[in-house]
Amino acid sequence: MKKQLFLAATVALSLGFTACSDDNNNEKTIPEGTSEVTIDENNIEVTSANVGTWTQYATAVANLLAKDASDLNEAWATSYKNDEPYALTFKNFGGEYQSAAACVQQIVDGCVDIASEVGTSKIGEPRDLWEAGKYTEAVYAVESWYSWHSIDDYSNNIQSIRNAFNGSRNNTEANHSLAAFTKAKNADLYADVKGKINAAYNAIKGMNAPFRSHIGSSSVTVAQNACAELVDVLEKDLTSFISQNADDEELTSIVSTYVDQVVLPTYADLVSRTAALRQAIVLLGNHPSTANFKTAADLWIEAREPWETSEAFLFGPVADLGLDPNMDSWPLDVDAIRGVMESGKIEELIKWDGEYDEDSEDIEAVQNVRGFHTLEFLLFKDGKARTY
Repeated sequence: MKKQLFLAATVALSLGFTACSDDNNNEKTIPEGTSEVTIDENNIEVTSANVGTWTQYATAVANLLAKDASDLNEAWATSYKNDEPYALTFKNFGGEYQSAAACVQQIVDGCVDIASEVGTSKIGEPRDLWEAGKYTEAVYAVESWYSWHSIDDYSNNIQSIRNAFNGSRNNTEANHSLAAFTKAKNADLYADVKGKINAAYNAIKGMNAPFRSHIGSSSVTVAQNACAELVDVLEKDLTSFISQNADDEELTSIVSTYVDQVVLPTYADLVSRTAALRQAIVLLGNHPSTANFKTAADLWIEAREPWETSEAFLFGPVADLGLDPNMDSWPLDVDAIRGVMESGKIEELIKWDGEYDEDSEDIEAVQNVRGFHTLEFLLFKDGKARTY
């Protein structure tokens, strides 16, 4: 997930509770584990006056989301640089990877990155803001708070680590996988990695739901600590183990299994589910109704699963082509979203052309008004599908 910087506009959003605070230090006074924060932008309704523009915007975003998913899958499975699929490049140790050990280390690094992001950013940043007494900003920092889908998102991120370690997507261990390789050579490390993956997953699932309403809960600290312990065992112990056991023949098989049994099927699911979501939103545009909002919202949740379980492998085309921020930038700039809807130039304002440059402010501004979370805002309110 590509996180954007907080916008000044978020500070102006109102609070729907009464609390005493010192203007100088904004000291927390709300009891831990409770939240009655409401945000003005979540009170925007779909009406007969705006439904045409609303669904036109949703359709344009859904079209781009489905295209990004298709482009990502094509880059891995069919053709990327030099007309060779990235899957083949990675399995053959091409590009920046010069050995099987380097590829396996990239697999581990991807797991470290998402475990760290879940603990320190996705969960940690809202908690830090809450502890600082910045309650509105804390809620705004919670990914997927419009749909109340945060805990599922974060647990799916940990599932992506489990899948990478197991070399499968069904919680079994493939014969040629990091799990099997580690188990055969260091049973204690294997048990430690497996245990900490499961502990992080269970701790996240054990957080009080929805996360946006329980940012101050002690269950959040438990999840953060579990993620930190997972990062530690992956970054130190598993990395050291790989460098000491660089068996190219076995590691080559691990890379192939990982690509064929985890990466490619995950991206194939992403294509099919974003396509189904797009079709539902087209139907919503043609026939706006509460039932069709509900169908589209349900399919948004289904499409999130393969995306979130792909976040342990945010390298290669997804990074190089800017597809991660295209699809998953957060938090939103709701004022900019309003501006797009009011502009009469929806498709023009949510596209960018040319080579991707992660330092381009123009590209970043476009990415922040498209993708999964823009659709989330357009489809959900207060954890439920919007009504019309």
